[in-house]
Amino acid sequence: MKDIAPFIIELRQQQVILDRDLARIYGVETRDINKAVKNNPDKFPTGYIIKLSPNEKQEVVENFHHLKSLKFSPNSPKAFTEKDLYMLAFSSAIKTRKNERYCAINC
Repeated sequence: MKDIAPFIIELRQQQVILDRDLARIYGVETRDINKAVKNNPDKFPTGYIIKLSPNEKQEVVENFHHLKSLKFSPNSPKAFTEKDLYMLAFSSAIKTRKNERYCAINC
């Protein structure tokens, strides 16, 4: 399991991890993370996950080297709080061995 500390950023006075970094941690594609959210609206109600504004996106691109490739992405990243991570970890759409081991230790 990867150390998640380098992926944690502060946004809107909360510590969050962006969808693309979560995908990297879980060993899935970003679209799988976003699909899990879309397919489980009861776990992720509207407004639950932070969708970055264009200014916020620009700020994270400028301040976090590992997010430079987001500069050219037409999509706005989504940010997940710790609470969101627990819900996502239990989503069947991203069941992976890494995920199951992580939950066994941390959830």
